[in-house]
Amino acid sequence: MADGRTPAGEDRFTAPGPDPVGPAPAVRPFLVTAGRVAGTRSGPPIPVETQVVATAEGLDLLDRLSFEQHDIVAACRQPQSIAELAARLRLHLNVVRVLAEDLRSEGRLSVYVPNPGITQDASVLRRVIDGLRAIPDSRGVLRDTD
Repeated sequence: MADGRTPAGEDRFTAPGPDPVGPAPAVRPFLVTAGRVAGTRSGPPIPVETQVVATAEGLDLLDRLSFEQHDIVAACRQPQSIAELAARLRLHLNVVRVLAEDLRSEGRLSVYVPNPGITQDASVLRRVIDGLRAIPDSRGVLRDTD
């Protein structure tokens, strides 16, 4: 009603629809990594653009891994970045970094760190921006350029 009252028989609040990605994990990130943080033991943290892919050994031993490690190796059947992996699994980025480093040292993941000289090249960034601008919006309209 216009005065803020709810008509008889009508709920004021409706239940939200299902979460399209599923619920976020309830376990705290420091519990998953036993308090370890990315980049302290073996140098700087793995860059977010680092590509990871499961090894044959990792896929063979999939059922013996912990929950999060299992999910990471299973998701890495196709190469993807650390950032994509964290988003897909809904895990904290530093948790994925720590676990990816552990899995790499155990031979379960192959890790491909990009060449820092290439990733800091402004022409690469310009090509990415131009590529994104070439994608039309939902109405089929291209975005304005600089």
